Amino acid sequence: MATRHMQTPIMHRVVEHDGVLYFGGVVADDFSLPMKGQTEQICAKLDKLLTEVGSSKEKLLAATLFITDMSQKAGMNEAWTSWIPAEALPTRATLGVADLGKDVLIEIVITAYK
Repeated sequence: MATRHMQTPIMHRVVEHDGVLYFGGVVADDFSLPMKGQTEQICAKLDKLLTEVGSSKEKLLAATLFITDMSQKAGMNEAWTSWIPAEALPTRATLGVADLGKDVLIEIVITAYK
């Protein structure tokens, strides 16, 4: 059976099944920031979400990053690698997408364990 956390009108932010935590996509709060700044905001939000469900960034299993401009990948990577310790890096896919919404440059989806 799954445990669902943090319901919104259209989804739950996190679904837990057999000790694995599946997180919905997370975007920044301030869309006026460049790619690095938006990524830093998302990482801070992920820290809070992970803590709320009894996990941490050191327990990440996988991450999928959707970005609207692949030429900005260096800024995203800089924020990402300064957030998570090298020994805890999860598997990761980075996908270039046409649109995530007005001024949204990046969205991150993660899977972690408890």
